[in-house]
Amino acid sequence: MTVKTLPDLVSEGVDGRYVLVRSDLNVPLDDGRVTDDGRIRASIPTLQTLVEHGAKVIVMAHLGRPKGKPEEKYSLRPAVDRLAELSPFPVEFAEDVVGDSARGLAGSLAAGSVLVLQNIRFDPRETSKDDAERQALAGELAALTGGNGAYVDDAFGAVHRKHASVYDVAEALPAYEGGLVHTEVEVLKRLTENPEKPYVVVLGGSKVSDKLAVIENLMDRADYLLVGGGMVFTFLAAQGYSVGASLLETDQIENVKGYLSRAKEVGCEFVLPTDIVVADKFAADADVETVPADAMENSRFGASGLGLDIGPDSAAAFAERIRGGKTIFWNGPMGVFEFEAFANGTRAVAQGLKDSSGFSVVGGGDSAAAVRKLGFSEADFGHISTGGGASLEYLEGKALPGLTVLDK
Repeated sequence: MTVKTLPDLVSEGVDGRYVLVRSDLNVPLDDGRVTDDGRIRASIPTLQTLVEHGAKVIVMAHLGRPKGKPEEKYSLRPAVDRLAELSPFPVEFAEDVVGDSARGLAGSLAAGSVLVLQNIRFDPRETSKDDAERQALAGELAALTGGNGAYVDDAFGAVHRKHASVYDVAEALPAYEGGLVHTEVEVLKRLTENPEKPYVVVLGGSKVSDKLAVIENLMDRADYLLVGGGMVFTFLAAQGYSVGASLLETDQIENVKGYLSRAKEVGCEFVLPTDIVVADKFAADADVETVPADAMENSRFGASGLGLDIGPDSAAAFAERIRGGKTIFWNGPMGVFEFEAFANGTRAVAQGLKDSSGFSVVGGGDSAAAVRKLGFSEADFGHISTGGGASLEYLEGKALPGLTVLDK
């Protein structure tokens, strides 16, 4: 079957019709304030399209990981307030998921308006492993749309979850692919199906175990795999180097050795840092020293030194390799970018992507937050993904429930 898209739904007609939309409003908060509204902004185009065509739009979304019951710190209220500030259309907020507030506001929703339900994960059935429980919630959500509703999945960041609002609702209502999901899938196809060469993959973040399947699946496609962040110390240890008190997954050393060996066979070059920024503690005011990657134990901090960023020589080498790429995918910061002393590696990688003439993709999550924090704009890159975990699972070659259900 061919997946039905948002334009298909619009062409069928949505004027005065209820449309249930799964959006991604899972944004970081600090004391009730949205600190990165990238996902909120990304959700607006699909909502705007539906509103402009007269739909009554009901939005489902989650924030954080509440344990199946209301928790004030996970309320969607701050995200909805920000959505209302950014949107040219009216936005209402229900204080529950499928209760009196949701039913009442949905029943009186005007055409061309948007109603956002409270955090969908406040209902334990959303994430239940029991099919019947999820389907019961999906039925109640579908009931909010009356007898002629439709469903649009526009939350790429959740398509790897078999949740009620992602999977089961798509079986309860005519289902369509939202504009954001469509864009994300097309971008990921460019990264996995005959990517233009040279293909440069940049991986960072804390744990190599989080990226093993991505390395496995992309090694045969990529020309270069640049490794930084906390995960790099497992690679350095695999080469026999001491890494002091840096983050290290000893149980992954043999796996990494295998990848380093196999890379030579398939023609993929691992590019590892030649220097590391080492600190005496994990703090913004830490004492720091840059040392060769193969001699971290020789820093003045000795065995207690923490590697918290790639060094300037490595940053320059990474940026040069990135600038020469025709396809570049980056997931995971090079260091603890939240502290300025350890942000230079991440900044250099972002600048390399900006300077490249190739197709550049920033792979969601911490990487997306980093480029915004460091002063870059979305226009500096080919694409900034809204789906960290979903993007990685797609690149691992996994079937994602939220996508497969749209293809039924």
